[in-house]
Amino acid sequence: MRRIIAAILVPLVVATAVGLIALWPGPVSRQATQPGILHGTVESTTPPCPVGTPATPGGPCGTARVRIGDQVVDATVPSGQTAPSLGVGDRVVVRGGDGRYAVVDHDRSRGLLILVALFAAAVIGFARWRGLTSLVGLAVSFGLLLAFVLPAIQQGSPPLLVAIVGAAAIMFAVIYLTHGVSVSTSVAVLGTLGALVLTGVLGLFVTDALRLTGGGTEEAAILTNVLSGVDLRGLLLAGIIIGTLGVLDDVTVTQTAIVNELALADPTLPARRLYTSALRVGRAHVAAVVNTIILAYAGASLPLMLLIVVGGTGAMDVVTTQAISAEIVRGIVGTLGLIAAVPITTALAAWITTKRRT
Repeated sequence: MRRIIAAILVPLVVATAVGLIALWPGPVSRQATQPGILHGTVESTTPPCPVGTPATPGGPCGTARVRIGDQVVDATVPSGQTAPSLGVGDRVVVRGGDGRYAVVDHDRSRGLLILVALFAAAVIGFARWRGLTSLVGLAVSFGLLLAFVLPAIQQGSPPLLVAIVGAAAIMFAVIYLTHGVSVSTSVAVLGTLGALVLTGVLGLFVTDALRLTGGGTEEAAILTNVLSGVDLRGLLLAGIIIGTLGVLDDVTVTQTAIVNELALADPTLPARRLYTSALRVGRAHVAAVVNTIILAYAGASLPLMLLIVVGGTGAMDVVTTQAISAEIVRGIVGTLGLIAAVPITTALAAWITTKRRT
């Protein structure tokens, strides 16, 4: 059984490695040169400027004296409801140079580092060694996204192909790092890969049937100006595949573990009984996860939905807009891929478990 699984997985691993090598991006070029980003501490501030009065460096309003290393500079402070509220001792991000500086926002780096450290401590404290390996897998996932997926798309590689290769690499690394190399883990990998393929095919069909181009948002408009020729529809499909991958990992590993536990509890159970029993648990799991996925996508689109509704657009007109339709497609296609993963993984796990007894 190990040889059979290896015969299936090894070519897939090799194909993924070849795809990474072929699509690996070269040095990333910046589209525009921006003023330097600096970090400093506020030493004093002036009151906000009245509406219609511009802030000037060293003026009586809308400025702050910021210490940047050994230098103290006068920086203008943005005004408005979303402007940062500054106090003495606040760490801030400053943009500028050549004697002109402006406060961009609060410097949240220390707070975020503390939050990440608490998160890591909680995961490791609860899950012990498995928690540590899961954090390593998380680091690998973001490393591949930042070093491979995004730069490759920026340099003109097809987003869908890049997402498939990147998702496969993340899947192999994360599942094996987190759960170890075993027959059960390999079954979860096969189930995840099968569900990802179905998700990609379904995404292609649905986006074509609904004539979704991936546009309709401010981000898409900026990308078309910054990256001429970018495939927005491919980028939409890439987002569906990568967004679905994390939940698929959860479902496939869980289904494999359930089958293994049932087989240990009663070694006489045939494959059909293992499948039907584990599938009942899988149905309950999917019912809970579906709500999570849909609400996650709805939450991400909430500001856009509110903006459209405030504009006086009807509910159905809001739903059928390019931007909202894309989010609906993300949620539904991802959920269908998740549903497909349960019977695929459960059937593979039940069949392999019974074959290993003989």
